[in-house]
Amino acid sequence: MSTRTLTAPASTAGTAPAAGTGRRSLVLYSAGALIALVLFAFMSPGGTATFRLSAASDAFQIPALPVAVTPAGWTIALLLLAGTAYVLWLRRSGRGVPGWVPAVFALLFVSGVLIWMVASATNPSISLLSLLTGTLALALPMVYGSMGGLLAERTGVVNIAIEGQLLLGAFAAALGGSISGSLIGALVSAALGGVIVSSLLTLFAVKYQVNQIIVGVVLNVLVSGLTGFLFGTLLSGGAGLNSPPRMPNLPIPVLSEIPILGPLLFNQTILGYLMFVLVAVLWVGLYKTRWGLRVRAVGEHPKAADTVGIKVNRTRVLNVLLGGAVAGLGGSFYTLVSVSQFSRDMTAGTGFIALAALIFGRWNPIGAFLASLLFGFATNLQYVLSQAGTEVPSHFLAMLPYVITILAVAGLVGASRAPAASGQPYTKD
Repeated sequence: MSTRTLTAPASTAGTAPAAGTGRRSLVLYSAGALIALVLFAFMSPGGTATFRLSAASDAFQIPALPVAVTPAGWTIALLLLAGTAYVLWLRRSGRGVPGWVPAVFALLFVSGVLIWMVASATNPSISLLSLLTGTLALALPMVYGSMGGLLAERTGVVNIAIEGQLLLGAFAAALGGSISGSLIGALVSAALGGVIVSSLLTLFAVKYQVNQIIVGVVLNVLVSGLTGFLFGTLLSGGAGLNSPPRMPNLPIPVLSEIPILGPLLFNQTILGYLMFVLVAVLWVGLYKTRWGLRVRAVGEHPKAADTVGIKVNRTRVLNVLLGGAVAGLGGSFYTLVSVSQFSRDMTAGTGFIALAALIFGRWNPIGAFLASLLFGFATNLQYVLSQAGTEVPSHFLAMLPYVITILAVAGLVGASRAPAASGQPYTKD
């Protein structure tokens, strides 16, 4: 059958659905505003929180930013209350909540938490630059994992195995980099590690039509056990198989010396630069090309896609394999950038947070990228505040990424709609 042209409505291409107006999201907005009023305003620690904006290597220095804690707390609390009232008005009038509302609400709330925690520290001064650069670094494997999941789930294949793809990618990068002695060998090995997990996922989920969630969970357990066994028997044998080369930062002259933006955007590793390119390419590819239209058609209505000549299962297999390669590259961050060696279960659940970022980002590359940054920020915040001597218990700080994950998904996932054929095997009549 000849392939006919598919067209997408211009008003929906590349646009995320409106934010949820359900009761759950309204409860979350209300709870956030009340917590802000009590914590930031009535229980304000007072004083001044100072945020340093420049590094010693910057071309010119930006003065530190002092923030009066109590006035800032009242301002943020009142703005959040106003935002909640606005959401309530929109809901009662039957209107959808614009996508920027939850983003601004979350930004204000996180800013309030940051100011409050810094002000309550022994040394009420932190480097905002270190906080942001650390956020980007910790978010990197989440971004790769969520992009790998995006490629699979946009075709209707639920990818619970992101954790396994990241972990096997980290292991393969350590082994391949140690054997080849080169970063290219390590990166190729990492991509192949992710593809191996994806191959098993497509074999059982697409070919044999086993429940995709069960297959993903089993693969995660399998990879965890396999890499743990190989680590104890192969990498720990003293044969030099767990000493991959370290990936250096590649600062761009002049641009890397720009305050704040320079270290964030122009002083990255190869994986860091590739992350920005990957998000942009996937967004353009999914919403502005024929390939993306076909991929979305397979995920939304595979039977209709089949009737116009698109090979549904072939598209799913190719996308899942490509997604595995992307996630595998993300796993190489742990063994090439973070610690330069492999250890058991070193991804520590990052794949599941990446899956949450994908859902929170509404299966959109940019949305998943921003959600990953939010979770990376929560993870890095515990380290920065611990150094500042905050009075907040360290156990609570360690819980932050997971608490934010639960709140984000529980409060806003009602507004997200997965691809209609997600998790449904396809058999041609």
